[in-house]
Amino acid sequence: MPQSHGTRRRHAAPQQKRAGRRRARPGGGPPAGSAAPAREAYDPYRDPYGLDRPDEPSLREELRSRPPRRKRPPGPGTARRMLTSNVTITAVALGAVLAAVVMVDFDRLSGEESRPSGAAVGNLTANDMLAMMSSSDIDAVSADAIAAAKKRAYEKHQAELKALREKAKRDAAARAKLRAQQERERLAKSNPSAKQNKAYGKKMNELKGWGRCWSSLETLWDHESGWNERAENPSSGAYGIPQSLPGSKMASAGADWRTSSPTQIAWGLGYIKARYKTPCGAWAFWQAHHWY
Repeated sequence: MPQSHGTRRRHAAPQQKRAGRRRARPGGGPPAGSAAPAREAYDPYRDPYGLDRPDEPSLREELRSRPPRRKRPPGPGTARRMLTSNVTITAVALGAVLAAVVMVDFDRLSGEESRPSGAAVGNLTANDMLAMMSSSDIDAVSADAIAAAKKRAYEKHQAELKALREKAKRDAAARAKLRAQQERERLAKSNPSAKQNKAYGKKMNELKGWGRCWSSLETLWDHESGWNERAENPSSGAYGIPQSLPGSKMASAGADWRTSSPTQIAWGLGYIKARYKTPCGAWAFWQAHHWY
């Protein structure tokens, strides 16, 4: 039976729907059997805004034709600018200040701040010596009183020796007594630590500013005590390296005045300064009077 146009449409519609469902791909792709459009290759120089003009070279072609840009190595000008910049100079200055502060604090904590290099003799530092000498300064009046006592003691001792010599000429016992007196004085000046005491004396004399007078000081105390910190004059009672009279006067320089050669030297230099200005002056006076 021939079908009408309306009947054929009704039967064709479901077939088209089935064909459409059969050809469609999941994910929205083109239907099967249809040609997929060719995907354009990625171009990093593509103009996304369509500004290329047909009558001028495109920006894309121009960028492609350019050689790759290379980093320029830093030259001497760059290094000079870095070294002379304000930031670099400020950083270097702050680093130097910080290093100095750290070194000072370290020295203070380690107890080495007051120990100058090469300035110590034995276990006594230059600062220790200066402190001892500054605390043992003697005023001129006290120095004159000490000198007067030393003068009286010297004159008395010389009078005793003169009488003993006169008697020794006639009496053997007197001669033996004279020899014993001279031996006691010699032993009082003998000192196995004289070398070390002279090392203290030389350094303290230099710190006092009297380096040129060292030979005068050395000779002066050679005559007085032989640089023996325990030397005691059996006649006058003068004691120590500088032959303080009385010996207890040296207590102003330290409680250890009986046995400490630096304490005695500090006191002796203070006495020389107050009385004779320098060891050169003290030795010149001694040569004329045989006491000082």
